[in-house]
Amino acid sequence: MDPFDRRTLLLGVLGVAGTLQGCSGGSPSSPATGTSSLTTAARSAPATPSASPSAVDTAARWPLTGRLIEGGAAAGHAAVAVKVPDNEREHPQVGLDQADIVFVQLDGYRDASGYSGTRLMPVFHSRMPDGVAPVRSIRPVDVPLLGPIGAVIGNTGATGWVRDYVQHYRRYVEGSLSYLATKGTGSYSIDRARVRTYRGVTYYDRAVVCHPTVLARQTTSFREGPQQAYFPVATSDAEVSTAAGRQARTVGVPWKRGHTYDMSYRFDETSGRYLRSMPWGAHVLADGTRVATDNILVVRATQRSAKIYRGSGGAEPVHDIVDARGPFLYVHGGRYVTGTWAKGAVEEPFRFTLADGRPLVMAPGQTYVELARRDADVRVTG
Repeated sequence: MDPFDRRTLLLGVLGVAGTLQGCSGGSPSSPATGTSSLTTAARSAPATPSASPSAVDTAARWPLTGRLIEGGAAAGHAAVAVKVPDNEREHPQVGLDQADIVFVQLDGYRDASGYSGTRLMPVFHSRMPDGVAPVRSIRPVDVPLLGPIGAVIGNTGATGWVRDYVQHYRRYVEGSLSYLATKGTGSYSIDRARVRTYRGVTYYDRAVVCHPTVLARQTTSFREGPQQAYFPVATSDAEVSTAAGRQARTVGVPWKRGHTYDMSYRFDETSGRYLRSMPWGAHVLADGTRVATDNILVVRATQRSAKIYRGSGGAEPVHDIVDARGPFLYVHGGRYVTGTWAKGAVEEPFRFTLADGRPLVMAPGQTYVELARRDADVRVTG
C-alpha cells in the first residue's frame, strides 16, 4: 500500500488533517460603522461551487488575478511562488508588489513569548519581477495552497518530512528546484550586501535572491502555467460581493495573542487599495514601494506544529486546509463580507460561500491571503 495515500499523509506526515476546521463566519452583530470583532463563528453552511458571472465572459484573463490579458501578453509559462521571510530583521523585501497573490502564513520559529511570526509566499504569473528576496524554506501548507494551479516554488530547501510531502505531490507542485539544486542555471543569486557574519560564521539566510523568469524555465511539468482560475472573479463592479457589504476602513489580523503582533490594512481612498502595515510600522519594500493590495482574504484556520515524522526532521507549522471548511472574510473597495470556505483534496480549489448562501465573487487584482488562526480576533473598522 502507498504509504502516502491522502488521508494517511495528512494524519501521519503532517500529524494533522491539513484542513482548516471551523464554522462559517456569520454577519457581525455590530453596525456598519465602528469596530467589528469577527471571532465568533456562525452556523456552518454547506459549501457551494464558486460563482461564475451571470454573463458569459469570453475575454482572456490572467488566472491568478482575473485581470484582462492585454497587448498580446504571453500567459503560457509556469507560475512561480517564492518563500519569503517576514520577520523584522529580514526586511526589507524585494518584488512583492508584482505578485498576483501573496499568502501570509506561520513562520514556525518561536520567539521569547512562545508564539510564531509570519512567512510569505508571493505567487508570480502575470508579472515576473527580475528578483524576489530574501528566500527561505518551504512550509507544509504550500502544497495544498499551490496544488490547484501547479507552480514552481523558489526556496532554499525543506526539512525532511516536508521534502517527502512535496515530492509525493510533485504532480501538482514543483518544490525540488531549490537554490542548491539549480546552481549554475541563474535561477538564484546572492546579494552580497545582505550577507552577514556572526561570531566568525558567514550567513546567507537574508541574501538569497530568486529570479522567477529563469526559475520558470527549469520545470517541464508546469511549463504552460495555471490551467484554472484561483479565485471566482467578477467581470463588472456590480458583480463584486462587497458592493453590498459593510464598511471596512481598516482591517487588523492578529498573529500573536493580545493584538501584540497584527498585520493591518488601511483603505486608501485615492488609489482604492489597502495599504499594508507590519507590527512595527508601514510595510515598505527595499526600493521604497509601500505595499498595497486590491483584495484581502482572511482564511481562518486551525494552526499547529506537526510532530517529527520518521525521525527525518523537526516540528513544522501546519494550517489545516485539506478536506475541511471554515470562516472567511473578504475585503475590497472599502467594504467587506463574510462566509464559509471549503476545500477538498490537495489539488482542489477553495470554494467560498457567503453568509447568505450565495457564492463569493471577487474583484480582479492582487490578493493578500491571511491564513489566520481559527480563533483569531480579526477586527474591522468602518
